[in-house]
Amino acid sequence: MICFFNEDTPFTLTGKKWLVKTQIISLAEMENKKPGDLCFIFCSDNFLLEMNKKYLNHDYYTDVITFDYTVDNIISGDIFISVERVHENAHRFGAPFSHELRRVIYHGILHLCGYMDKSDDEQRTMREKEDFYLKTLPSI
Repeated sequence: MICFFNEDTPFTLTGKKWLVKTQIISLAEMENKKPGDLCFIFCSDNFLLEMNKKYLNHDYYTDVITFDYTVDNIISGDIFISVERVHENAHRFGAPFSHELRRVIYHGILHLCGYMDKSDDEQRTMREKEDFYLKTLPSI
């Protein structure tokens, strides 16, 4: 089951069925994975900052935090996304909000597929994967 929630922001995600069918499921399948229970939770910068502090001992803003419950080839997890940070990053990089939101969603899914981003090499691979899927999967 793939679900979407809001924590403390009035953000409304449009095109959920399209996103699930053409983006999330397609990306998982292209990584030879099957989607299991995936929850996307949209929230504010401050909410995600508190989660970052509490669960990861990081005292900085981020755009996405992924909690991985994957078993074998079935990816499952909770993906928390700061809508404020996505807006800011879109502005900073001169990208449409929808483009940056897809990047962050892909980033979370890629973590569930086993990709990390701690080292420079891992970050480079993660960015290459994000870029690949942004070019390969259809956009609205």
